[in-house]
Amino acid sequence: MRLAIVDGISYQRIGDDEYYAQELFQEEELTGYLKDMVEAEKSVYDYVVCDSDTEKLFAEKLEGAEDVKLYAKLPAWFKIDTPLGSYNPDWAVLIDKDDGQGEQLYFVVETKSSIFSDDIRASEQAKINCGIEHFKALSKDVNGEELDNPAKFVKADNYDTFSTHL
Repeated sequence: MRLAIVDGISYQRIGDDEYYAQELFQEEELTGYLKDMVEAEKSVYDYVVCDSDTEKLFAEKLEGAEDVKLYAKLPAWFKIDTPLGSYNPDWAVLIDKDDGQGEQLYFVVETKSSIFSDDIRASEQAKINCGIEHFKALSKDVNGEELDNPAKFVKADNYDTFSTHL
């Protein structure tokens, strides 16, 4: 039990009277090379670890966008079940809408270097299509009526493509 308690311990000065905080993470601690990380003010983490240059540029644009309130790179355990296996989307982004309707949650943004179906493996494209249908189903109540302000799924290869859906 004691070994489990210290697994994932992090020491940080947190004030004049306290010198460490103990945190036990459900998964491995967030790690990455500095070149693959973006310092974050609008994310749920201090740094966002990016898997590609496309993701890094996307995170940097999210940081600089005035209408972005909060975003997160979704962890590997966040999966949508599909008939072809599980699918792990990339991002969740909360946008502050200027149209007076408040906030809009773009729950999943799929960032690939190309969003064209011909450039994505057939199995990956099929999983993305399942993700699209998954979020369409979540946008309706049990009677098939559209919910107010449902989460939206957007497939984008960069921030500019994403912003056309806002």
